[in-house]
Amino acid sequence: MGVKIPASRLVGPRLIGIACMVAAASVFATMDALVKWLVATYPVIQVMAFRSAFALVVVLPLLWAGGWGQLVTRRKWAHLLRSVIGLVAVACFFQALDDLPLAQVTGIFFAAPLMMTALSVPLLKERVGPRRWAAVAVGFLGVLLIVRPDRALLNGGMAAALAGTVLYAVVMVLIRDMSRTEKTVTIVFWFSASSALVSGALAPFYWVPPSGWDFALLAAVGLLGGAGQLLATQAVRLAPVSVVAPFDYLHLVFATGYGWALWHDWPSVSTLAGSAVIMVCGLYVLHREAQGRGD
Repeated sequence: MGVKIPASRLVGPRLIGIACMVAAASVFATMDALVKWLVATYPVIQVMAFRSAFALVVVLPLLWAGGWGQLVTRRKWAHLLRSVIGLVAVACFFQALDDLPLAQVTGIFFAAPLMMTALSVPLLKERVGPRRWAAVAVGFLGVLLIVRPDRALLNGGMAAALAGTVLYAVVMVLIRDMSRTEKTVTIVFWFSASSALVSGALAPFYWVPPSGWDFALLAAVGLLGGAGQLLATQAVRLAPVSVVAPFDYLHLVFATGYGWALWHDWPSVSTLAGSAVIMVCGLYVLHREAQGRGD
């Protein structure tokens, strides 16, 4: 007979994991709101430079505590590819936030897990059965509800949001493969460092001197981004992904609140309906994966 683990020892870590994911959702939504506020005044590349540089402030203590040996990697080209694609994805999202309501960008972004499922077939040779393919297809219909191509709403912001979502899904598939041999802190550090290097080299050509208050907000973007990554990572370490992932959708609730409070933006019916379809399909795919079913 196996040893029975007391329920209290299971519930505790799961509740902490859920709390971490809720915190991560609120932190990322706050970061997105700050980005949207700042890109109205400062170039996207300048905001990206602050985002990358100050994210390192959060990561460096972990490297100090765990040892600098965590930076050693045998997959330099994988880190380079992940960093290049990730940098373009961030640029697309920041541009989309400049052009579109916060909740609309967030709703499109939530299609990334569905795209990951589709991309895992050619990139990771994983098996996806007809039920999950059906969920992916229905989820993409949810994206169309948000984009509304029938009303010719596919503008530059929509294109940037869609491109950023696809590229982010590619990045997550690459990270899934890299995580078999690389530590989380290693992946996060090399992305943040390379992003800071590239965006920092380009930012002086577009530099707009920030005020003292705006400098603090720009720094907060990076600190919040780094903290959000760590909170989300801790959440999936403490509890199964199938338990904590649904709480990530609170990101949309927080984003809607910020959009209404700061810009008086309220999501359209099509945006809310499309976001709901994407969430349901994403949760279904997650449920099938948690059960270890390939169908």
